[in-house]
Amino acid sequence: MSKDQYTKEDELKDAIDNTELETNQEETQEEKEVEAKEETEIVPTAEELLAEEKNKYLRLFAEFENYKKRTSKERVELFKTAGQQVMTALLPILDDFERASAHAETNKKETKKLDKEASKEIASLNKGMSLIQQKLVATLEQKGLTSVEVKSGDTFDADVHQAITQIPAPSDKLKGKIIDCVEKGYKLGDKIIRHPKVVVGQA
Repeated sequence: MSKDQYTKEDELKDAIDNTELETNQEETQEEKEVEAKEETEIVPTAEELLAEEKNKYLRLFAEFENYKKRTSKERVELFKTAGQQVMTALLPILDDFERASAHAETNKKETKKLDKEASKEIASLNKGMSLIQQKLVATLEQKGLTSVEVKSGDTFDADVHQAITQIPAPSDKLKGKIIDCVEKGYKLGDKIIRHPKVVVGQA
């Protein structure tokens, strides 16, 4: 081997050794930085950990309380809605009873013209129907149903009344006022579940 070759090999070995040395120095530097970082990280104390857990507990408790309130409110709304649906379904039956009672009143004279036996039968039938109507009305009123009072001459209120038609007002006093109520309206508590249908005088 020549002296030049030997020198080149030595140079190559020296370069490899220097690279390994630099790599080792870099690794050592990184290890020192990691150790320094670990030393600077603050380990929480027992009081801090306890305070953090207390905070989590309080938040969870508050969320649960909100959940209970929300579900309770939803249940109340569900019962109200269900009650409203039942009441709304019973209103046409109530209307039929009122129409039947009104018809019986107007035909009282006609029934008196019949023989006594038939007249008694019709009178007892009307009385029975009237008692059933009163019982139904009383039961519905116990559950919070009330009728919306409407009289001829009342001021028309679009929030309360439903105008089904307008006719020329018979007098100046009835212009823009209610002339007749075609169908009764009802409230369940404070909420109107059926608006009274009215005829309004044209202004």
